[in-house]
Amino acid sequence: EVQLVGSGGGLVQAGGSLSLSCAASGFAFDEYAIGWFRQAPGKEREGVSCTGADNSSSYADSVKGRFTISRDSAKNTVYLQMNSLKPEDTAVYYCATQIQCGVGVPWYWGQGTQVTVSS
Repeated sequence: EVQLVGSGGGLVQAGGSLSLSCAASGFAFDEYAIGWFRQAPGKEREGVSCTGADNSSSYADSVKGRFTISRDSAKNTVYLQMNSLKPEDTAVYYCATQIQCGVGVPWYWGQGTQVTVSS
């Protein structure tokens, strides 16, 4: 059974940091890209960052220089380190598997984790 378990969300003040984790199981972790997406109230879901099977990484312009994505094959886990958080980063964050970063639609979604940044 495929599983993606996201965790690490919480409440933080603007300028603070949070680290999200996405623990994967039930598929060949090293063969797939894992992306982080977010959805704020009243807004469409958007891509935040992605790590490819080749350990490549990509970021939305809005988070470049503040967020860092990484993956640990030994733990089948992807991390999203979020620094210098802004109130506009407030959203539910989801991790999802993709064939390739930026290509096609994710084929499996984890449950979301809430990130709230207070001003």
